[in-house]
Amino acid sequence: MKKTILYDGTCNFCNTSVQFIINRDPKSSFLFASLQGKTGKEMLKKYKIKEEIDSIVLIVDEQAYTKSDAVLRICSDLTSPWKYMSVLQALPRFMRDTVYELIAKNRYRWFGKQESCMIPKPDVRKRFLD
Repeated sequence: MKKTILYDGTCNFCNTSVQFIINRDPKSSFLFASLQGKTGKEMLKKYKIKEEIDSIVLIVDEQAYTKSDAVLRICSDLTSPWKYMSVLQALPRFMRDTVYELIAKNRYRWFGKQESCMIPKPDVRKRFLD
């Protein structure tokens, strides 16, 4: 089963996170699309998510997950020790999302921003939908 991650393609932290996931996803379970691209915008519309969303989005089995739910579900499919972070789902969502929102709100200031989305390396290009 393929899972799709929608991410902010102009955010340095988000692009680094995508590379992190790729390097720890031995089954190539995840596909990727930037929120700014055609596919990302179509998927946001399909799942009735506002285009201005300030979150990573994970789509699995026609269900969309955002914020800490998305991150922790992604972690559950990564190699050890990262998959064990999924146990944090036991914490109340408001606690998890508060930490997520703090990072999301400051990501450009802390990590920088690019003018355009990254161009994936040829060996992983097939996992990108745009």
